Amino acid sequence: MTTTRRKTSTTTGRGAATSHNHTPAGTGARAAAPAGAEAVDPADLPVRSGEEPWTAAEVAEVHAELNADLLRLREEIDTAEAAITGLMRDSNDGAGDDQVDAGTKNINRESELALANNARDMLDQTERALARLEGVGFGVCESCGQAVGKARLQAFPRATLCISCKAKQERR
Repeated sequence: MTTTRRKTSTTTGRGAATSHNHTPAGTGARAAAPAGAEAVDPADLPVRSGEEPWTAAEVAEVHAELNADLLRLREEIDTAEAAITGLMRDSNDGAGDDQVDAGTKNINRESELALANNARDMLDQTERALARLEGVGFGVCESCGQAVGKARLQAFPRATLCISCKAKQERR
């Protein structure tokens, strides 16, 4: 079976990664159960009709991908914050700048702020997906309660809606 991989970030790493440990933040996390992919029973994860049940290897792959995303996103946030700090510091040194220079600095600052905010949103989604995977609710549509779909989750592990509910949401 071939799985479709989603595109990863194209930003360049300009800073060193900061060490952060994942702690599930979701409600309903298993008490006294080991954290991580080994704590997840693949038989508990829902699948759509016609899909094969989850295997332990597939769950471990999704878990590892989410953990890798956590580290990458935290690094992106740290890098963007360092860049924003530098841009803010440089914006005070604008003596003699013409309108084009000032505009360029503003565009760069706004761009870095947008990248940092996007990375923060993705980090929140990733932490939530990990908490759901290690706890309760991974693979269940938050709108209709049906299975999101194994193939969809393998392609986009942060998905919280099935395809039909997501399509309805996007039409609004």
